[in-house]
Amino acid sequence: MSEDTDLSTVLAVLDDEYAREILTHTSVEPMSASTLSERCDASLPTIYRRLDRLEECRLVSEETELAPDGNHYSVYSANLESLELSLGDGEFELEVTYQDEDVADKFTRMWEGMR
Repeated sequence: MSEDTDLSTVLAVLDDEYAREILTHTSVEPMSASTLSERCDASLPTIYRRLDRLEECRLVSEETELAPDGNHYSVYSANLESLELSLGDGEFELEVTYQDEDVADKFTRMWEGMR
């Protein structure tokens, strides 16, 4: 977890139903905000607000994909692998493990998005 992201911020983000749904859907495959809006049955502004909060905590990552018509759009992927909350010595400790994407996989996805 980044040093400027604290326990209460992460827990507040994960307390939100839409944020959890976004993480669930984007853990399967990268999705655009409009697709997430449909899947989560939420407005685009709601989805973008949650995505911003999730990105601040590094729980999702954003990438740009190229559409067949030459336009580009953003897709979001869950970046969270595991989250461990422990209590010891009178304080809570949060350990967040992020997914490490292989550079070759990232290049392949980028290349496939350009075709």
